[in-house]
Amino acid sequence: MAEETRASGGAESSPSEGQGQGQSQGHRPGPRGPRPGGGPGGPGGREGGRKYFRRKKVCKFCVEKIENINYKDVRLLAQFVAESGKIVPRRLTGVCTPHQRRLSTAIKQARNIALLPFAGRAM
Repeated sequence: MAEETRASGGAESSPSEGQGQGQSQGHRPGPRGPRPGGGPGGPGGREGGRKYFRRKKVCKFCVEKIENINYKDVRLLAQFVAESGKIVPRRLTGVCTPHQRRLSTAIKQARNIALLPFAGRAM
């Protein structure tokens, strides 16, 4: 009987294998239909594309022509430190590479002399 199912299943196994990859393993089902929010742009009303216009980030230090970043300027440095105590990366702040390097060294100096915390508040 097992031979019969193998023999008869040999011709039918190719279509069932295509279905079996997505469903029998249980990892990824096929397409589920339209998203509840609408198209790829979300429920914004426009067809596709972005929901909002993202401004190009410019370096604050270049715009304000700040030559040197002082480690004693805690108000300035605190803008670039997250609440958890981490230094915020360039891609989020928009600071250029040379200023990000100077900024990170200034933050580290300020941490070493206890002007800035190493970590955020403990919860």
